[in-house]
Amino acid sequence: MSKRLKAALAKLGLKRQKMNRPEMAIEFIETLRPHSAETPLIRIGGDGDGAYLIPDDLEGLVGCYSPGVAGLSIFEREFANRGIKCFMADYSVDGPAEENKNFFFEKKFLGASTNDVFMRLENWVKSNSPDAGDLILQMDIEGAEYEVILDTPREVLSRFRVIVVEFHGLDMIFSRSTFPYLKQAFEKLLEDFVVVHVHPNNCSPSVFYKNIEVPPVLEFTFHRKDRFKAAKTPLEFPHRLDVINVASEPDLVLPPIWYRSYWEEDTK
Repeated sequence: MSKRLKAALAKLGLKRQKMNRPEMAIEFIETLRPHSAETPLIRIGGDGDGAYLIPDDLEGLVGCYSPGVAGLSIFEREFANRGIKCFMADYSVDGPAEENKNFFFEKKFLGASTNDVFMRLENWVKSNSPDAGDLILQMDIEGAEYEVILDTPREVLSRFRVIVVEFHGLDMIFSRSTFPYLKQAFEKLLEDFVVVHVHPNNCSPSVFYKNIEVPPVLEFTFHRKDRFKAAKTPLEFPHRLDVINVASEPDLVLPPIWYRSYWEEDTK
């Protein structure tokens, strides 16, 4: 578990304690199963860690928000080269990995408060994109994603046409105390978005409980409901465009429970 996630849980008085009922975890996972969409997925961000699959629905976007700046800026560069302003933030670095006229950097972490170190997503968006227009959010902030989602008003989240989040500590669904915290964040997103892709980051091995397999770090792609059109084409995992995150570690394939009914698997 990342330091930021531990800090967020401690602030809420949450610890991993008694185990949750397996049925609750299964039912929750099944609400997160990705849906087949008419809009095809494309890979943005290169061929390694930091690359994500997103719907090919980028026309007309007016801004890309990308908190969590790593050693590469390929994902943001692809949007910047389309003429889309890219807003980036991370207190742990002094700037993005490269210069671009469409890059705008804030030396702050994203969080649920505003001070010298942290800023709220709502304030960040309103200060840079006050007018109408769709945005895209790509968020990899080491466990702080839950508090940011819960803190951000629904009307701000719905400005994003596409949201990509790397969720950390997903094995929290097995804990009776942390499960509601995690569940509430996902439920808030599912009010206005549809899951269209899930990819496990192989930086950590899967966690098992009662035959339920949960990769602790999963990349989710959400498409806003008003832009989503369902397709009858069955989903396949791994997706042909998926790439491994950590080349030096064993690959991690999305467990079937995350895209196929657990009860269906149980009867085979």
